[in-house]
Amino acid sequence: MTQEEMQSTLDAMGAKALEASRALAVAGADAKVAFLLRTADMIEKEAAAILEANAADLEYGREKGLSGAMLDRLRLDEKRISGMAQGVRTVAAQEDPVGRVLEKRVRPNGLEISKVSVPFGVIGIIYESRPNVTVDAAAICLKAGNAVMLRGGSEAFNSNMCLAGILDRAGVACGIPAGAVQLIPWRDREAVKLLLKMDRYIDLIIPRGGEGLVRTVMAEATMPVLKHYKGVCHLFVDESCDLEKAVKIVVNAKCQRPGTCNALETLLIDRKIAPRFVPFFAAAMRQNKVELRGDEAFRRLVPDALPATEEDYFAEYLDLILAVKIVDGVDEAIRHINFYGSRHSDGIISDNEEHIERFFGGVDSSTLYANASTRFTDGGEFGMGAEIGISTDKLHARGPMGVNELTTYKYLVRGDGQLRE
Repeated sequence: MTQEEMQSTLDAMGAKALEASRALAVAGADAKVAFLLRTADMIEKEAAAILEANAADLEYGREKGLSGAMLDRLRLDEKRISGMAQGVRTVAAQEDPVGRVLEKRVRPNGLEISKVSVPFGVIGIIYESRPNVTVDAAAICLKAGNAVMLRGGSEAFNSNMCLAGILDRAGVACGIPAGAVQLIPWRDREAVKLLLKMDRYIDLIIPRGGEGLVRTVMAEATMPVLKHYKGVCHLFVDESCDLEKAVKIVVNAKCQRPGTCNALETLLIDRKIAPRFVPFFAAAMRQNKVELRGDEAFRRLVPDALPATEEDYFAEYLDLILAVKIVDGVDEAIRHINFYGSRHSDGIISDNEEHIERFFGGVDSSTLYANASTRFTDGGEFGMGAEIGISTDKLHARGPMGVNELTTYKYLVRGDGQLRE
């Protein structure tokens, strides 16, 4: 397909999305709920077709040499499909985010001014690997009254096409114009470049993937970007903590699902507790087959650990690799995280409330934890049902982005003949 043919197809898709977005913007809450509930039912009923498409993607991924962690992100099974459907139902059950009166005031001249939440319109989402993002993203966008244009990773192409088809058919069955959910139908990367110039149709673009993807979108997009940046997540083990609890939290944060953006990538250990903590921690890491890379102080306690480089402390491994550093207390931990981190999710394990409050006040990240795993930074775990991503920006939205974060607002002004003097 030539670039001109691709552009023509994308323009037609954009026009359909725009038409669908206008219908969704005035659809009542009940209509959107019906759309989502039908989607959830269809996902479960068509599980066999979804698994068949996913099997083709897994074969493609193995041929391309994807890592075990990346294949895990790509893989669907009955449990994950059920989870997708349940996530859609949870989104459907949430309070409708459109039409909320955010502010209201009456001016001395009698003008009544209301600030009311409204959909963005058409949202473009570019993402990698995980096909469940297709459903999560679409459900959240639809609940907030937005149409959505999706561009998934090439490795999940078949799964994404199957899921997007289900979503759009569910909408049509509920009276929503075709085009409310559309997936870019090519693996060709040229489509991404063209999509990023479609500000005539797309009101907001959200990249969800690796650092290279995010930087490309930020550099080339002609519409506003809300970025889901990389997750260089930290935990700091304070001198005052329960050692057994600390080890369990670290194991969960690193090992429960290492290929996710909220998995632990760097562990900081207070020098005062290191001789007592490290033997238990290192044994747990060996048991879970985690490769350790540490500074000189850590390697004196764990001689078989690899030397950590400067790049290791900036790294998002998405694998069973962990960088470790011994630090002199909470203040050095804060400085390290603010320098090397990605403002995603970071935590402290401590029984000292003063240290926890200092950590919370000093670390500049979207989500902070005390005595809990970073793996909880997730729309489902935060009660949102699903998420569009984890924003590491500071404007408009920060942290897990659910339905409320996918609305903007407009002012409604009611008068009775007022004239400005």
